[in-house]
Amino acid sequence: YGLACLFADGMVEEFKRYGLSHFRKLIGTLEVAGAVGLLAGYLLPKLSFLSASGLSVLMLLGLAVRVKVRDSLFEMIPAAVLLLLNAFIAIQAFGRWA
Repeated sequence: YGLACLFADGMVEEFKRYGLSHFRKLIGTLEVAGAVGLLAGYLLPKLSFLSASGLSVLMLLGLAVRVKVRDSLFEMIPAAVLLLLNAFIAIQAFGRWA
């Protein structure tokens, strides 16, 4: 999804609809960095925790934007699922780290 934010023409229109055009590249970059951090987290549990936590925050904010623009529940499902998945990963990574 992060790469789509950076390179897909459709995402330009989506971010305009959200009123967040100026944040599209930043969000895409953060999502890609989070994905890389999750992969590297197999070796560095602290990085896995930080990456999953950061992605959880991004998905929570993404879900809030979906609510703000009055998207349907169906359109909110991906953000909600990714929020829960990343929160689960963060909790598991914290357990390995602590």
